[in-house]
Amino acid sequence: MLLRLAYLTVTNAFAALRLLPVSDRDKDVEIMALRHQITVLQRQIGHGKVQFAAEDRAWRCHVG
Repeated sequence: MLLRLAYLTVTNAFAALRLLPVSDRDKDVEIMALRHQITVLQRQIGHGKVQFAAEDRAWRCHVG
């Protein structure tokens, strides 16, 4: 468990560092791509919604 926490910390730190030199236009393109992926997921699960829960930083699929 501790090893996994260290791994996630290091990978997230590198991901954050990768975003520093990125322009606003590149960030906007990435956001649009992620929104498209969410739309595709919503179509795959039918009438349910894919939502991001800020309190636990996890993806949740609500079907119904």
